[in-house]
Amino acid sequence: MGVTPKIAPSMLSSDFANLASEAKRMLDFGADWLHMDIMDGHFVPNLTIGAPVIESLRKHTNAYLDCHLMVTNPIDYVEPMGKAGASGFTFHVEVSKENWQELIGRIKSIGMRPGVALKPGTPIEDVYPLIDSENPVGMVLVMTVEPGFGGQKFMPEMMDKVRALRKKYPSLDIEVDGGLGPSTIEMATSAGANCIVAGSSVFGAPEPAAVISLMRKSVSENQEKY
Repeated sequence: MGVTPKIAPSMLSSDFANLASEAKRMLDFGADWLHMDIMDGHFVPNLTIGAPVIESLRKHTNAYLDCHLMVTNPIDYVEPMGKAGASGFTFHVEVSKENWQELIGRIKSIGMRPGVALKPGTPIEDVYPLIDSENPVGMVLVMTVEPGFGGQKFMPEMMDKVRALRKKYPSLDIEVDGGLGPSTIEMATSAGANCIVAGSSVFGAPEPAAVISLMRKSVSENQEKY
């Protein structure tokens, strides 16, 4: 069983004054998901959006809203995000070691898909119990920059984590986020990533559709390697 490419432009790089039209533009360009960065100003230094923005955007799109919760208390966000219309709810392993089983259960019970993310300094082994659980996460997000700000440089050494995950879990959705673009996509997809988050490299491109297409092709062409 192979994995399918999912290209998820990061709406953090969009024009927030025109979020609905920016979302439509990305979907028209061929995006599979819309990646939403929720930051609390505590787990990471930046402060971005919350459930009200997700709820507002949901009124204008049926797209899969891939929500990455960079927050200290993810369990407090489950119900508001579910009601707002989030599709995926990815929490950080660093803040959920005590209650991840309850967290996954609550996320699924409200109709969202659970994912787990890890910072660059966190060992990949920390997420294995959440994938091997009887009630597992559906995706792992390997951060390829320090979470909290857009526009950072891709960290190629994080690809060892992706390779380890892909070898151990051939059919798992593996997402990478941070510094992904035409110059780094091959490193990520050849290591085994199939869900690609890209911000400035898509929104800042003269032809965003061409960048999305290039990323999808890279995932597809590297499928047979893993």
